[in-house]
Formats: sequence, structure tokens, C-alpha cells
Amino acid sequence: MNPTIKQEEKHKDYTTLNLGPTHPATHGIFQNVLTMDGEIIVNSEPTIGYIHRAFEKLAEHKPFYQVTPLTDRMNYCSSPINNMGWHMTVEKLLKAELPPRVEYMRIVIMELARISDHIVCNSVIGVDTGAMTGFLYVFTWREFIYEIYEDICGARLTTNIGRIGGFERDFSEIVWRKIDKFLEEFPAQLKEFENLLMRNRIFMDRTIACGPISAERALAYSFSGPNLRAAGVDYDVRVMNPYSAYKEFDFDIPIGTQGDTYDRFMVRQEEMWQSMSIIRQALEKLKKLEDKTSFHADLPSFYLPPKEDVYNDMEALIYHFKIVMGETDVPKGEVYHCVEGGNGELGFYLISDGGRQPFRLHFRRPCFIYYQAYKEMIKGSYLSDAILTMSSMNVIAGELDA
Repeated sequence: MNPTIKQEEKHKDYTTLNLGPTHPATHGIFQNVLTMDGEIIVNSEPTIGYIHRAFEKLAEHKPFYQVTPLTDRMNYCSSPINNMGWHMTVEKLLKAELPPRVEYMRIVIMELARISDHIVCNSVIGVDTGAMTGFLYVFTWREFIYEIYEDICGARLTTNIGRIGGFERDFSEIVWRKIDKFLEEFPAQLKEFENLLMRNRIFMDRTIACGPISAERALAYSFSGPNLRAAGVDYDVRVMNPYSAYKEFDFDIPIGTQGDTYDRFMVRQEEMWQSMSIIRQALEKLKKLEDKTSFHADLPSFYLPPKEDVYNDMEALIYHFKIVMGETDVPKGEVYHCVEGGNGELGFYLISDGGRQPFRLHFRRPCFIYYQAYKEMIKGSYLSDAILTMSSMNVIAGELDA
């Protein structure tokens, strides 16, 4: 390079811009200090920790079943996956076996949660390109999924859904009818959403080549989930390391080629179709089971007995007291269990010393890992592209900080 140009660059005036922490485009509470040359981002310095709540340390002072509400507040766009990922981790430590019906019911809920998560991410990408209509179309169905949660457990966003060993109660007929309605009516709305954006020239111009990352760089950062698959790597925990009953299901893993915003959008779109296919398969498997009543495993030390038994049976009263008071010991051990969360591999590394609380618990949060690449992905881009890149990475502040 010409030495004169270098000297000119050295004395160039740059603008420092704080993108966040209190800015709606950051999709949460975190900060990026941008060095700008006009509209071009020359450098950036991400800052996280504005809502760090020390969940891992809090978990060390709670009984195992009381850790579930902490997981809700990580990726709150798909909290049932967080809940069940934690339950499976404890079940792995207990070496518990669940009835097939419970496994299929879990898969139905986890795939509904994945669809809900992708609805949020992809519709917001549309909003950030100036397309509000699609957001309104599909958010109706995100709300409908929340109604299903509400009918199952009484909660919507932070669900605390399920229990170690299964569910608190069986699904009602209303729940099954709503799931059937969702599978019948949502595809038409999802197709309409795709028609609005997928081949829209403005949308394509804004998202293609926006915030790209190569497969090599994505792997170097330990990417997972849709962000990794958009870069062309077909890694999915449900296939590579099957949990629950996923090995019994047939579904495709969509991948991209460029790892840009458009590819991330398209991967999530196809994953919603695949999730609906998985739910349909699960419903068919449930119909074929002879067992029509099981909704939890035989784990009396972790599952509250029916109230009428507590009133009339001493053993049930003892179990109820021990569970509520957090006096249930668990075996000593060290386990790691991961699930395919809404935005990547969500893992739980648990160490038990045989007590009534985790001795040590670490959450592998996909957001925390792939946000490290954000600085590299936006360098040299326009400010407006930085917003789109953040949206398409699906950065959830609750999970990022934990």
C-alpha cells in the first residue's frame, strides 16, 4: 500500500457510535461500541453482561427441580427446549427410563418451541429490512403455540413446562385439538410468509452477502444450530447425538452455502417445515401405542404424587414432603447432556456430589459462543447490515448473559 495513503488513514477522523445497550435494534441488553467511517463499520467492541444473573451459581443453591425456572430465562423464545434439556440431564444422572409416550409428547412440545423460536427470528429479519406485514402474519401462530403451552402448564413465555421424568399432568383433549389445528392451518400462513420475502428483490438485496461467515470460521468459533448449518455444515444434535426418541424420526437437515443472512433465514424456514413433519410423525406414533395414559416415569422421588394420595397414604405424604422441601438426594456423578436448541447446541454440564443440589452446573449457551464472531462478521459492512446480521444470528440476551 502507498505510504501516503497509510498516513492519511492514520489521521482520518472516525466516529464512535454506541449501538446499545438501550437500543431496540440490539434485541436485548448488550452494547457494541462501533468505530465508524461514515456508514462503514471499521471496528467494533462488543460488551455483554448487562443482565448477567449468575444462573449457574444460583443453581448450586437450589434443589434439582427448582433449577427448571432458571433455564426458562435463557432463550425465552423457546423455553420448553431449555426445560426439557435440563430434565434429560438429571434423568441421565439418575439413569431413568421414560415411557415412549412421554418421549413422543416431549418431542411434540420441543418442535413447537423450535417453530416458535424461528417465527420470532425470521419475522424480525423481515421487520429489519422494512417488511412489517409478514411479522404480523406469522406472529398470530406464535401466539397460538403459547396458548398450547398455557393449556398444558398454565404459563406462556417462561413455561416451567414438564418435570424431571415427564410432565406434571397429561395433555387435555383441548391441547390435542389445538395441535391438530396448528398443523392444519399454519402451513398456509407459513407459505404466504415465504411468498412475501423469499423471492422479494428488496429483501434479497438486503440479506444476500450480509454478515457472511465461512464454514471454516464458523467451526473455529464452535458455531452450532442454524448459524452453522447456514454455512454449509450439516451438524444437528438430534441426528449426530440423538436424545429422547429422535432416532426414530425421519427428517432432513437443511444447509446453506454462504453463511449469510439470507442463508440463515432460509435454513430456519425449512426447519419449520421439518419440525411440522416431526410433530406429525410423533402424533402417528402416539396413536399406535397401547399405552394411552403415561405422562411420567416411575420416579417417585422427583414426581409429586396425586393430591388424594398425599391425603390418604403415608408413603405419598413422605415423598411429597421430601420433594417440596428439596430433601431428595441424587447419585454422585458427572454428566453432560446437550439438545438441539432453537439457536444451537444447548448443553448442561452437571457435577453431583451426592447431595440435594448441583455441586457444579455449567450451561453451554449457543448465543454466548457465536456472538464472539459478531465483531468479525460486521467489520467493513454498513450499520444497517450490522442490525440485520444480529437479527439473523438470533442473539437472545437472556441466553448470552445467563
